[in-house]
Amino acid sequence: MKILAIDTSSKICSVAILEDDIVILEKHTNDEKTHSQNLMPLLDELLKECNLTLDNINLLSCCQGPGSFTGIRIGIATVKAFSDAKNIPVVGVTSLESLAYNITENGLIVSLLDAKNDNVYYSLHSFDGKVYKQIGELRSDNIQNILDDLSIYDDQLIFVGDGSVSHKDKIKTFIKNPVFAKDNQNIQTSISIGKSAYTKFKNGILGDSNSISPIYLKKSQAERALDGEK
Repeated sequence: MKILAIDTSSKICSVAILEDDIVILEKHTNDEKTHSQNLMPLLDELLKECNLTLDNINLLSCCQGPGSFTGIRIGIATVKAFSDAKNIPVVGVTSLESLAYNITENGLIVSLLDAKNDNVYYSLHSFDGKVYKQIGELRSDNIQNILDDLSIYDDQLIFVGDGSVSHKDKIKTFIKNPVFAKDNQNIQTSISIGKSAYTKFKNGILGDSNSISPIYLKKSQAERALDGEK
């Protein structure tokens, strides 16, 4: 199965083609402001270098968020268009679960994305060496509230994502013996989007262009400003 994966939810615009969960090729740019300009040329370059067309793609996947409001919409709109044009099934993946897939050690994985003003996007996952499982719901909350909730776990916690970097000192203060991901593991990429999508596909989770929508968890900056919020 050939999977085309897209992640435009962060500053990095990343696209990849996988054969099942094996990466064939990944390409990326690092300029959030030009995702709308860079995505299609990047995808065209990716397919040409793999000697493939959309007709060879069996599954589409992209990041649904949370993350950049504009970036998320660009990625989802592109996948929807491809799905409708070629009747290719779609699997949506959150940025938080894709981060968990960057960790290959067994245990409890805490995915954190920095949402500014001491707030984070958060999810908790378990990994037993074979299967990743999400525990509870995705959340947008103050980092202290998240750490208070995590203090109930006796298991060693593995922290991943730029939120774990931003709040590393606080995590060390309130969590016993935390483990922190390596720098390259804190980066969201289309590779982990594709791997997560393949796992979902194997578990029977897939849909069409109508089944995928943005996951924001919080209001946009403009909406917060209108409501007088930070």
